[in-house]
Amino acid sequence: MNKHDEYWMKQAIAEAKKAEEIGEVPIGAVIVKNGELLSSAYNLRESGQRAVAHAELLAIDKACEVSGTWRLTDCTLYVTLEPCAMCSGAIVLSRIDRVVYGASDPKGGCAGTLMNLLEEERFNHQAEVVKGVMAEECGELLSCFFKELRRRKKEQKRQQRKENEMFESQ
Repeated sequence: MNKHDEYWMKQAIAEAKKAEEIGEVPIGAVIVKNGELLSSAYNLRESGQRAVAHAELLAIDKACEVSGTWRLTDCTLYVTLEPCAMCSGAIVLSRIDRVVYGASDPKGGCAGTLMNLLEEERFNHQAEVVKGVMAEECGELLSCFFKELRRRKKEQKRQQRKENEMFESQ
C-alpha cells in the first residue's frame, strides 16, 4: 500500500455510496493513471438489469473511452469489493497494472480469496494486488446495505401477512 491508496479508496467509497442511494449494491471503482483520475463508476446491475454492469467493468469501459485505447497500462484500479471472475478477466485483458481493493469477497473473490486470477502466471498479463485497504469501511457499507435489505423484506412479508389476515376475516 502506498500513501495514495487510502485517498483513492475514499473516492471509490464515494462511488459506492452513489450506488447505495439508488438501491444498488454499494460497490464503487475508480481508475487512476499517473496520479490522475481516469474514470469512476458504481454498480448498476439492478438499475439496468444487466449482469455485466459491475463497477469495475463500467470504470474500465469509461477509462478506455477517455484514454482512446483498450490498453490501460500504468493504471491502478481501486474497488471497494474484491473483483469477481468476470471483472478479474476484464482487468487482465485491459492490462491494468495494479488493483487495490477494500473488502474481501468469500463467495466470489478472484483476487486472492477463492482464487487469484489477477496474478495467475499462465496469463500473458498479471496485475499487482493490494488487498484490505479500508477493508472495515468497505465491508461495513455492504453489511449495512444487506442488513437493511433483509429488514425491509421481512417487514414487507409481515405487512403482507397482516393484509391477508384482514382480508380473510372479512
